[in-house]
Amino acid sequence: MKDEQRPTLTTRQGHPIRDNQSMRTVGERGPATLENYQFIEKITHFDRERIPERVVHARGTGAHGFFEAYGKIGNDPATRYTKARVLTETGVQTPVFVRFSTVIGSKDSPETARDPRGFAVKFKTADGNWDLVGNNLKIFFIRDAIKFPDMIHAFKPDPVTNQQEAWRFYDFVANTPEALHMVTWVKSPWGIPANYREMEGSGVNTYKLVNDQGVAHLVKFHWEPKQGVRNLTSQQAAEIQAHDTGHATRDLYDAIKRGDCPEWELRVQIMADGDHPELDFDPLDDTKRWPEDKFPLLPVGRMVLNKNPDNVFAETEQSAFGTGVLVEGIDFSDDKMLQGRTLSYSDTQRYRLGANYLQLPVNAPHQDLMARTNQRDGQMAFYVDGDGENTHINYEPSLVGGYQEAPKPEHEYHQHVEGHLGRYATSRTADDYKQAGDRYRTFADWEREDLINNIGNDLKQCPEPIQLRMVWHFWHCDEDYGRRLAQFAGIDLDKAKALPPLPGQPAPHQARSASTYSDGRLEEGEPATSEEVASNK
Repeated sequence: MKDEQRPTLTTRQGHPIRDNQSMRTVGERGPATLENYQFIEKITHFDRERIPERVVHARGTGAHGFFEAYGKIGNDPATRYTKARVLTETGVQTPVFVRFSTVIGSKDSPETARDPRGFAVKFKTADGNWDLVGNNLKIFFIRDAIKFPDMIHAFKPDPVTNQQEAWRFYDFVANTPEALHMVTWVKSPWGIPANYREMEGSGVNTYKLVNDQGVAHLVKFHWEPKQGVRNLTSQQAAEIQAHDTGHATRDLYDAIKRGDCPEWELRVQIMADGDHPELDFDPLDDTKRWPEDKFPLLPVGRMVLNKNPDNVFAETEQSAFGTGVLVEGIDFSDDKMLQGRTLSYSDTQRYRLGANYLQLPVNAPHQDLMARTNQRDGQMAFYVDGDGENTHINYEPSLVGGYQEAPKPEHEYHQHVEGHLGRYATSRTADDYKQAGDRYRTFADWEREDLINNIGNDLKQCPEPIQLRMVWHFWHCDEDYGRRLAQFAGIDLDKAKALPPLPGQPAPHQARSASTYSDGRLEEGEPATSEEVASNK
């Protein structure tokens, strides 16, 4: 259908949507505003698309454990960067509950699926809960939360055939070049971790650490498994799936049961607060990695998982996480994905589990820290928050009792915000192609081979316009990348290269070619054999 013949996209109220790509923010870099009505209507409807299974991250397993801080961030006292006691105090074992998951598949889908893995950690700290909600990979497909429902719709099964279709996935990606970096990761062996124990984790979003002087630094959180990292090729995953669709859940449960408790080190990357114009990407862009040679991974503490749930439904299925659940010393950045997720996650929990989901034991604060709120009633309320005193007074302020505000800190963090309110796309987009090409060039030969096979087989199922645009994208990431895909899938490379840039987007700079560089790796991720995975080795 020609563009002039297409119907106009509207809201549920029939209002025409003139920009479906960007949330309303103060200036290009944010923050987002509460009156993002188009986004709020879109994301809250998306949160309610499934009953009662999670819309995303439906297939999962969990475990209890603890976190211990080293008291340092790199060689510096942790207090230099943050006043969060969970990161600064040594000798304290903070209880945690971790839920691992796949993203797109339903509750009974196989754990060998090529898919990002969820890695959500609930810290029950002395100052209340802190949820670090992320994935196994350090980046994501999109950088603005307004595109999340579209992305998931494209990746989920076709609403007519109920089949996952490669053309739908690549149709979205072909029009969203910021996703090329994540696609390069997911379609490589890194898209199928061997199990949850030998898997990295990342908060993905950019947060801020704030110290007791009110000074903030941008921060990225990452989990590094002490067990090492292993991934599967498509063939190895198919061999496992033939006899076990829940191998990763079994592996984690059996390891903890036999006392082989998995451990991760929490590491952070730190950057001065600001927009960093010297970088060719925005540090708030979730589709980009911070170069580790410039922003090294600094150790902060360790996490050990040592107890399986007593009941999967009561704990794992009813565990609820939210990116807005932070403690003092950890704060929000203007990361557009973080700001959108902060609304969406908690809204989803209230819809799925009820208004009082935080009264469930797995979600409630640590038993030594009583929640004292003036909230009452609602679906599934089974007690009144607090210590039973002054229950008549469910408001604040009061002259005769009830709760009072906590003392204000001596130094507070105040972010300066200035800009025109509007819808802004990120202007620093060179790394949409550069980082994807860099990643391709750092893969080992066997990883590149698996990547080309996976994407190439997908592209064979796509119509020609999508095939040509995807080859154009990958050729601009790396000449060898695009050439090999075109050859594998039988796509005319010259015809693809002749395409103009996407409307409204600048032409990307021509990238280097992997064929001119020696093989090298940035991370270790050796493939596991199917026998190793089956035997929990």
